[in-house]
Amino acid sequence: MITFDEIRRNYEDVCARIERATERAEHRDEVRLIAVTKTHPIEVVQLAHQAGMRTFGENRPQELAAKAPQLVDATWCAIGQLQRNKAKDVAAHANEFHALDSLKVADALERRLDRSLDVFVQVNISGEEQKSGVAPNETAEFLAAITHEHLNVRGLMTIARNDNEAVVRKNFADLRELRDALLPDFPQVRELSMGMSGDFEWAIAEGATTVRVGSALFGRRKAL
Repeated sequence: MITFDEIRRNYEDVCARIERATERAEHRDEVRLIAVTKTHPIEVVQLAHQAGMRTFGENRPQELAAKAPQLVDATWCAIGQLQRNKAKDVAAHANEFHALDSLKVADALERRLDRSLDVFVQVNISGEEQKSGVAPNETAEFLAAITHEHLNVRGLMTIARNDNEAVVRKNFADLRELRDALLPDFPQVRELSMGMSGDFEWAIAEGATTVRVGSALFGRRKAL
């Protein structure tokens, strides 16, 4: 298992990279780090918390449900695709949901919530068939349909194409431009959750306000 010293060094390195990327960026929003802890045991999450991390991301609702009660002094983000039958876990344990792309999932969450849940709408900005997300030209209609009492839409999320810098940055820039076009009608949709271990500096350059980093902090994940 990764040690505390390794986690602390990795965290300091990632924070320094975020700071440098933010200083270079034209779009200088404050950037928040989500430490992606999927497949890592709760002991690693606790070490990360000791190192200073406070916001954690889990792809699988069952992992979220297992870990969140063991570390309550943290913000927990559900960042993976959600099936309706797992909505109860996200409703019970997540502070944020970063992959909303279905009104049926929104309805399932609403039925189980008795508090506000911050959500990010996932947009398939790259247009890849294997990726989830709302089509860019359908995002406004989708946002207008989210009238649920307990869902608080904070922004948009995307996963860029796995490609060279120019292509990846174009994906991120396209999401920023979509957000900017939506703001007059949806002023609450201000944040951009985009960028992972391999491309978060490019995401920051194009306006990311939240990055989701796992392997750069904790090393390669175990196979599921």
